[in-house]
Amino acid sequence: MVLSVSAVVLLGIALAVLLRARRLGALAATVAVLFGFFLASTGLADPIRTALSSLAHLVTQISI
Repeated sequence: MVLSVSAVVLLGIALAVLLRARRLGALAATVAVLFGFFLASTGLADPIRTALSSLAHLVTQISI
């Protein structure tokens, strides 16, 4: 039996462990950059981009 795990899943787990352990050094930054790089090439890239765009638009509409 062959088990295939995506690089996005592995990097996401590694990033969660590093953040939970409060080890936010160069390794965590590298993992975060790689996670973002690989996540951008998945099917989640467009929904994430749309959600962030909507959030930015919402924030600009807030007037105090």
